[in-house]
Amino acid sequence: MKIKVTDMPYEQVIALPEGKYKPPVYQKKFFRWLLKTVSQPELKKVNFSLTKTGMEDLPADQPCLVLMNHSCFLDLEIASSALYPRQFHIICTQDGFVGKDGLMRAIGCIPTKKFITDLTLVKDMVYAVKELKSDILLFPEASYSFDGTATPLPESLGKALKILKVPVVMIRTYGAFARDPLYNNLQVRDVTVRAEMKLLLTKEEAAAKTPAELNQVLTKQFTFDNFRWQQENHVKIKEPFRADGLHRVLYKCPVCLTEGEMEGKGTSLTCRHCGSKWELSEEGWLISSGSAELNFDHIPDWYAWERACVRSEIEEGTYRMEIPVEIMILKDTKSVYHVGEGKLVHTRDGFELTGCDGKLSYHQSPKSSYGLYSDYFWYEIGDMISIGTMKLQYYCFPKDTSFKGQKAGDWKPGTAIVAKARLAAEEIYKFEKH
Repeated sequence: MKIKVTDMPYEQVIALPEGKYKPPVYQKKFFRWLLKTVSQPELKKVNFSLTKTGMEDLPADQPCLVLMNHSCFLDLEIASSALYPRQFHIICTQDGFVGKDGLMRAIGCIPTKKFITDLTLVKDMVYAVKELKSDILLFPEASYSFDGTATPLPESLGKALKILKVPVVMIRTYGAFARDPLYNNLQVRDVTVRAEMKLLLTKEEAAAKTPAELNQVLTKQFTFDNFRWQQENHVKIKEPFRADGLHRVLYKCPVCLTEGEMEGKGTSLTCRHCGSKWELSEEGWLISSGSAELNFDHIPDWYAWERACVRSEIEEGTYRMEIPVEIMILKDTKSVYHVGEGKLVHTRDGFELTGCDGKLSYHQSPKSSYGLYSDYFWYEIGDMISIGTMKLQYYCFPKDTSFKGQKAGDWKPGTAIVAKARLAAEEIYKFEKH
């Protein structure tokens, strides 16, 4: 999937009028049917099956909040089929509206900006529930998982449940991540996918709990490990490209400790600095060809070690990311605007973005968000880091990730930056918050 991009000078983009606020609209039965219908071919490919628990206790006219783990685009197709014929509104990142604002609203999408405080979103959710009598479909992790484990949930989620005053439904998928992990350059694998849909909390149960207690319930539900699931269920991924792009996640060599010199290609992961090599087995294990003291056979364990390394850098005061970037801006839903190049710096003091011949200078506090909107191969353009405000959102593409787009399996040194930046943002927030 691609996005409309327009080259435009920075000052002209800043002068563009802001998009007008639009409330959610009623999702007509036709669009519910359309979403379900267009989802069927992909669901058939994965032999999709769905089990339901307790859903008979949810009246057809009772709006609810539907929470779902987020692995890939297939999630939306699963939800469209599972929720039919109920009316539902989907919380969707605003860049998804570019070039198709009317259609996105008609099918039930509500725009938001990831990891940016958005009070309008709460207003829209309440309106959809109270006035439109609609379910809300929310992916509370906000971003796709990098390593197949859950990403942090917002602390405000429990408060949102108290405001909405509706039952809570959980949809949990199995196999969706294995079929289309974000690092693998949009190359899908032959994997069977299933989902479980259950009534997690009745309206009364949700009302009886405090926001903190609700957060505990949700955190437990969003604790998973997709690679462990693959291994325990002996799910074989035989595609010869299964390790393509794996260096995006496993960017630091545990043998020589070099960053940005890993290469995931074919079925293997190799450190170009020291020559250490791992084979990614059909069941998701990493098999080392060496005997290093510090080694990993499980991808989430390696990623957790990288997080610990980043945390140590922050504690020691040595963490610093400074990279040249191409810059795009989202200000309306007509296009994203390519405004030129600049420099992105990330330290414990937050993000600093400068560029566009000195016209652009933006600082983002480390306390502004618990996470970071970062993505691999964003709309087939390149790896991306996004920061900004409700009025302007900046999309920064590190130049070493091939701004005009990477072909599947391409490798360039330094492509670690997106994963490390996300880890650092999360860890810095913890330091600053506590």
